[in-house]
Amino acid sequence: MSNDRLIYLPLGGAGEIGMNAYVYGYGAPGKERLIVVDLGVTFPEMEGSPGVDLIFADVEWLEERADRIDGIFITHAHEDHVGAVGHLWSRLRAPVYAREFTAHHAKRKMEEQGQNPDNVTVIPPWPQTMTAGPFKLGFVPISHSIPESSGLVIDTPAGRLVHTGDFKLDPTPLVGEPFDAVMWGEIGASGVKALICDSTNVFSPNPGRSEASLGPEITKLIQAQDGMVVATTFASNVARVKTLAEAGVAAGRSVCLLGRAMRRMIEASVETGVLTDFPTVVSPEEATSIPRGNLMLIVTGSQGERRAASASLSRGKYLGLTMAEGDMFLFSSKTIPGNERGVIRIMNAFSEMGVDVVDDSDGLYHVSGHANRPDLEQMHELIKPQMLVAMHGEHRHLRAHKALGEARGIPGVVAPNGTMVDLTGDRPVVAEYVEAGRTYLDGSVQIGALDGVVRDRIRMALNGHVLVTLIIEDDEPLGEPWVELRGLPETGSSNAPLAEVMEEDLSQFLGRAKRKTLADDDKLEDELKQIARKVAQDEIGKKPEVTVVISRLTA
Repeated sequence: MSNDRLIYLPLGGAGEIGMNAYVYGYGAPGKERLIVVDLGVTFPEMEGSPGVDLIFADVEWLEERADRIDGIFITHAHEDHVGAVGHLWSRLRAPVYAREFTAHHAKRKMEEQGQNPDNVTVIPPWPQTMTAGPFKLGFVPISHSIPESSGLVIDTPAGRLVHTGDFKLDPTPLVGEPFDAVMWGEIGASGVKALICDSTNVFSPNPGRSEASLGPEITKLIQAQDGMVVATTFASNVARVKTLAEAGVAAGRSVCLLGRAMRRMIEASVETGVLTDFPTVVSPEEATSIPRGNLMLIVTGSQGERRAASASLSRGKYLGLTMAEGDMFLFSSKTIPGNERGVIRIMNAFSEMGVDVVDDSDGLYHVSGHANRPDLEQMHELIKPQMLVAMHGEHRHLRAHKALGEARGIPGVVAPNGTMVDLTGDRPVVAEYVEAGRTYLDGSVQIGALDGVVRDRIRMALNGHVLVTLIIEDDEPLGEPWVELRGLPETGSSNAPLAEVMEEDLSQFLGRAKRKTLADDDKLEDELKQIARKVAQDEIGKKPEVTVVISRLTA
């Protein structure tokens, strides 16, 4: 009897939404051949990761086993699935596989980070398959909110796995392939050991709606407007951008696309053949001379991103175009949890201009790209898996999805990031736990979550910073210490300048300090820090971060 095992290990995307990175392995325990599914990013926020540019999964566990990786497979071109490929490839150095549209973006990600794009190979869709180590894989078309999304059929010596990727059941997605229930049913009929399934919308009780249902309502809304119309959506939702553009044309308006990401996504869609009949658009320069009532802008920034076109318009002007009283701004998108503050800031800025803001609170102008609860149940029925592994969702989503499967008699497991699951037997079993942290891209440098850089930045932001400089000659202070403050009030409760109060207390300490203390940099630094913090606490009620610089002069 073989002792080989089949494992699943999420390093990102399980217990959170974003930063997807999943590992499958087959072989002797500890010696499995591995494949990676998706390498995505998540985006920082000022409270938890100030100054950081991007966040992606910590792949140290994978890097240590890079010689056992037989391939990296990217399911679709959303940033939370493909965004880290260029950043992490040099640490993993395995071939990357994707369908044409996704490969187009993966190649660009590689080039941007100085990697050879030829390491990305285009794979035709199911029923074509390819072999990677002990795995035989196929990219199965599935509908989502970006063209050419795919699930993966992964055949292994221990049985068939189906990894859905992000998906919805949309028979009329407008751009990209419709959901083919017959094809997915045939995949399930061959016998599926485990379904590893998107959990994002498990709490949505009604069946998901088709992208095609939006056009009439959006057209009606635009036709009712007298001023300029501006709409925002996810740049990657090519079908929605097309729906908005067609609605604008139907309402007799010229359409202009604003934002590099949106133009790039439309160009990639045309170049790879997934988009063939996008309406003619005007340039921003041409748009400035078109009467407001005859113009529609489709802009980036649906999540409140500060540098995107929508935020720029809310602050005044973007490429010569401005919003004015009587205009309308449409959010044809859902606000991702965590982005509410930025979106509301933009809404209020437009409101102050007299712009009418329309969001999706009534469900008329946006449909989700993820399967709702009834759609998940339909996928369970089509695949008929022996077991269910919930992925792509916060912990509450994973737990609810597991319960949904178990109600239908499908054993499941809740496996957040770092949970290695053994799929070899009749039920999923947690085999072990591995470190599954985060890696921050800070400028051009990758830093670990435990490196302390972000933690120190947060502490400085919360508490301010004091720089104490001291010159020592022959183990005696040369002159007085001096203090520089950053991010702190200049005056405290004594009504004297805070820096001067600190300098006075530090000087008094140095005047009575023993020669042994003055000769020991570490001890001296600790004493000066404590004094500076105590003064700040007494004067302003804060304990700032303190840096002490001691310069010793030698004869």
